[in-house]
Amino acid sequence: MSRLLAEKFSILVKINKAVSRTLDLNVSFADTLHILRDSYDVKSGAVFLFDEGKKYLRIVASVGYGLNTSKIKYKPGKGLTGRIAMSGKPVIVPEVSKEPKFLNRLSSWDPNSNEEQSFIGVPIVSEYSTLGVLVVTLKYEKDRNYTVEKQFLTLVASALLQQLMLRKEIEDERQKLKSENIVLKHKLQQEHSFKNIIGNSNAMREVYERILQVSGSNTTVLIRGESGTGKELIARAIHYNSQRAENSIVSVNCAAIPENLIESEFFGYEKGAFTGAYAQKKGRFEMAHGGTIFLDEIGDLTLMAQVKLLRVLQEKEIERVGGTKTIKVDVRVIAATNADLEGLIKEGRFREDLFYRLNVFTLHIPPLRERKTDILLLADHFMLKYSRQLKKSIRRISTPAIDMLMGYHWPGNVRELENCIEHAALLCTDNVIHSYNLPPSLQTAESSGTLKFVSLKDAVSNYEKELIQDMLKTTGGNKVKAARLLKTTERILGYKVKKYGIDISRFK
Repeated sequence: MSRLLAEKFSILVKINKAVSRTLDLNVSFADTLHILRDSYDVKSGAVFLFDEGKKYLRIVASVGYGLNTSKIKYKPGKGLTGRIAMSGKPVIVPEVSKEPKFLNRLSSWDPNSNEEQSFIGVPIVSEYSTLGVLVVTLKYEKDRNYTVEKQFLTLVASALLQQLMLRKEIEDERQKLKSENIVLKHKLQQEHSFKNIIGNSNAMREVYERILQVSGSNTTVLIRGESGTGKELIARAIHYNSQRAENSIVSVNCAAIPENLIESEFFGYEKGAFTGAYAQKKGRFEMAHGGTIFLDEIGDLTLMAQVKLLRVLQEKEIERVGGTKTIKVDVRVIAATNADLEGLIKEGRFREDLFYRLNVFTLHIPPLRERKTDILLLADHFMLKYSRQLKKSIRRISTPAIDMLMGYHWPGNVRELENCIEHAALLCTDNVIHSYNLPPSLQTAESSGTLKFVSLKDAVSNYEKELIQDMLKTTGGNKVKAARLLKTTERILGYKVKKYGIDISRFK
């Protein structure tokens, strides 16, 4: 008995090695059955698994049958295999000739021969749920210990179960990642939809119309505007509202790439192309295949890099550094610059032919100083954004702070405004962004009413004026309510309003 147990243990080791070599269920199950046939003297055997609806059992691997088993299926409860699947319990038939429920659909036994066979079937069970059935036929032996055989095959079924569960975990993880990917893509589309670009000025409405016009095509777009106006945001809005939205948008800051790395960054390189090229690498154009490539600061490209870029735009194909194979790329190009390209052309620093390749459809993004009506919308947007990030309850921006924001010329455009609001939100202590919370660059004598060397009296007066203005704004210009909230009298408040020259009509 000990020798037989040792043999069975050796078979189990072989089976575990076989199922761990691959994640392909058909291969691992077929390998298991071949091991049983070669080492366990199985005449025939099969692994059945339920289909998705659990209506039928189908054979996923078989050995020793003289017919094509791929189309054979069993209903639960039908025959011995169906009974095992329904009950979740093993079935042992020492002599199949004496069992009427042995249907012999796989022709594993010849009823005209003198050779008797034994049938053993065990369920593949996971947490009270039957996933499939393992069946084998053996040569009939009168003295065979069928209890031991059943236990052995139950262990084999457990090995197959581990493979099934691992495959299920991998598939569940793949589906989870796929679902997350869909959610992220949808979120990106929502975040970068042009509807979420802040601004309702006439200048920005024209930009929205232009985005709508160009998004549905594959036309090359050149976005022009000062630094900080949101050119990349516009590029992403065009991409995520186009037919290429399901594919990637790859951003390249042309000004940040050294000249000697431009070619390898744009087009990639082959293994061994130069010292340090230990593996093949795809370039940005290849990574953007089927999607969009956004070339920011295009005016900073060197003349040599411009020549190489021009070939891609003309031929729609690239060659990796160190390679000889031509690779076709289907990429939409969106370029952006804050440079005067026409001036650079006159100076011989930008190729005229490249300019005409890029300047198919031009979008001019207005600077913030030309869209004053958008400043408050943007400021409120950034206030809410950093209120959430800093976990503060910032509710509004005070009137003097608004005056400072509206009076500033914003050389850094939207990016500078965002930085100012983040700075103010960080310093804010009473749920309101005040003028003194704004950066020093906005704290001028003209905009804030302060002097370079302010006295204590003037500092108190400025603070008092700001509090009164805030309260009048809160009450809609109602002096009675404002006085009550400030815990003073209407007469004193009226005196202060007159003293500081506050125009109440602006708050009504």
